[in-house]
Amino acid sequence: MLDGYDLGVIGVGEIGAAIVTGLCEGTGDAPRILLSPRSAGRAAALAARYPSVTVAPDNQAVADRCAVVVLAVRPADAAAVLGGLNFRAEQAVVSLLAGVPHAELGPLVAPATDIARAIPLPPVSRRAGVTPVHPGTAAALALFGRLGGAVEVDDPGAFDAMSVATGTVAAYLRYVATVSGWLSDQGVPAGQAERYVRSVFAGLADDLIDGTRNLERLAGEHATPGGINERFRVMLEQDGVFRVVRQSLQDIYEGLTAG
Repeated sequence: MLDGYDLGVIGVGEIGAAIVTGLCEGTGDAPRILLSPRSAGRAAALAARYPSVTVAPDNQAVADRCAVVVLAVRPADAAAVLGGLNFRAEQAVVSLLAGVPHAELGPLVAPATDIARAIPLPPVSRRAGVTPVHPGTAAALALFGRLGGAVEVDDPGAFDAMSVATGTVAAYLRYVATVSGWLSDQGVPAGQAERYVRSVFAGLADDLIDGTRNLERLAGEHATPGGINERFRVMLEQDGVFRVVRQSLQDIYEGLTAG
């Protein structure tokens, strides 16, 4: 294989770019990375920023020249983008395509059989967070081991459930934004309200990282009997907010696993 690369990325969207950034930013041993020309502006910016990154002339060049290929295209585009590419039997493939199981991935990347699925999030750009991988192939564990850590998930159903759980981030941020907006409605300047609310929720990070207390216990510790936290939580419970959260997760999970 002429001019081989350690890693290839097909589909340089937000997560693809985050992976490249995490591997290259502030490190002295960045791998040689070949990017597909999709999202040309983002790919070119990464190549200009990091000496070990190159943009390929086309997607086939990534498949031809990389030992490990990360698939980061939109799931809806998978067949169109990958169907015409030729992969190699000895290649390792790491798919970030949510809801696309091994049964669908296999024919798209044949004759490659070393296939893992992964659920990285944007903090991998800072080498933070733990990425679920299924199964725990050597290539997937090595890749995300450099980006904050990897957790092996053996059961495909559990892996899909974790994929659904990651879909709650936007709703959580909307919740935080709603609290900030309400403060502004009460006369707190918008910038001050947002800064305060950000600090409140960011201050919970250490509690969340500390694995000695489970989340239900943490919730109880932040709800003084008769206090505002407890009153607010009870009001949400009475209005069925948490029931709706669980049911929404279940509905999305069933749709995802049904294809």
